[in-house]
Amino acid sequence: MKGSPKTGTIGEERFTVTEQHIIDFVYDGMPPILSTPWLIWFLEHAARNAVLPFLDAGESTVGVVVNVEHTGPTPVGADVVCRARVIMSDGPVISFQLEAFDEHEKVASGTHKLRVIEAARLAARVQKKSDRS
Repeated sequence: MKGSPKTGTIGEERFTVTEQHIIDFVYDGMPPILSTPWLIWFLEHAARNAVLPFLDAGESTVGVVVNVEHTGPTPVGADVVCRARVIMSDGPVISFQLEAFDEHEKVASGTHKLRVIEAARLAARVQKKSDRS
C-alpha cells in the first residue's frame, strides 16, 4: 500500500434504485423497496472507493466485518448516496463509519472493515480450495 488513508478520508458510491435492487418478497401489500443486501453492497463499494488511491499494483480489498442498520425504506427510482469515512487504519485493516441517504432521509448507518490483500495470494488460496472439489 502507498501509505494508509487518513482518518476522515471519504469514499462515495451513488446509485438509483432499480427493480434489480428491491426486496424479493414484494407481495401481500409489501412495496418495492431497496433490499438490505444491495444497500450493503453499495456501502462496501463506497469504502473501497476511499481505499483505491492507496493500493499498489496487485492489491485489492476484501470486506471482513459489516454492521449496518437499515432504518428507512427507499422506493424504486430514488437516488441514494452511500458514504464511508475512514475512522481507523491498522496496517492492512481499515475501519469505516457508514451512512446512506435517499432524497428524503438517512436510510442506513453502521461500520465496516476492509482488509487490503494481495490478489495473487488470495487467488492461490481459492485455487487450493477449488482443486479439492
